[in-house]
Amino acid sequence: MFEKVIADFRKNGFAVIPDFLDDKQVSDLKQRVHELVDGIDVTTERLATDDTLNPNIDVESADKIRFFFEKEAFDEKGNLVVDKHRALFRIGFALHCLDPTFKRVTFGDKVKQLVRELDFAEPRVAQSMYIFKNPEIGGLFIPHQDATYLHAVGDELREVGIWFALEDATEENGCLSFIPGSHKTGLHRQYVKSDKSNDKPFVFTNDSPDYNESDFIPAIAKKGSAVLIDGLVVHRSAQNRSQKGRPIYTFHLYDDSTCKWDEKNWLQPTPINPFPLLYTN
Repeated sequence: MFEKVIADFRKNGFAVIPDFLDDKQVSDLKQRVHELVDGIDVTTERLATDDTLNPNIDVESADKIRFFFEKEAFDEKGNLVVDKHRALFRIGFALHCLDPTFKRVTFGDKVKQLVRELDFAEPRVAQSMYIFKNPEIGGLFIPHQDATYLHAVGDELREVGIWFALEDATEENGCLSFIPGSHKTGLHRQYVKSDKSNDKPFVFTNDSPDYNESDFIPAIAKKGSAVLIDGLVVHRSAQNRSQKGRPIYTFHLYDDSTCKWDEKNWLQPTPINPFPLLYTN
């Protein structure tokens, strides 16, 4: 069913699959997020984000549904300057565990079929996110590998992200861009628990490499498309200064039969988010 997609994925480290979600699934996810945002109190959910993980905030969110705002959603006095529905950066990181709407998509039959064709024997879902990329203030994602933050160790590393476009993702509103084939260059750096000699709880093992701007190519994805992302492929997304949002839902898997979750990662399993097996949920 996904033979050509998987061939492209193995060659390039990513692949776009059109029409993966139907219109109802897309609508259900967006409607559920609208309901979740309706219910938050912006005076208590003040979790401004950064280009990298904030260990004091993100670690506490591994088994919760937490809300993270764009920096530009607030003025210098900390007042919200846009409607809260246009102010958020992301929701994470246990949507797949705690919300039935997101769980249905994550553990759906089509996802399971795709992952089986990737030859994942024991795929576990580590985390999930809804990323808004709201009009005009949608923040950037710097060039990175997902395995920098979500790393498994073993002789055969099998990690993949599945990313769903809930509106058309274009160059104008901040679609993903990739360096094709960069998944074959190994892990460039890792975000890990620091040892006792460092006063920071988490550190990067290396500086970020200087990637060549011309090596990135855009992965334009129509609404309902899935984007398959190898854990080692280098990718990024630009700021959204357009008038159209670029909402997406994404989650990350690793194959527990070939690699084990790194105990140095910021994200660790909990009783609420035990990294459930994809095929048995």
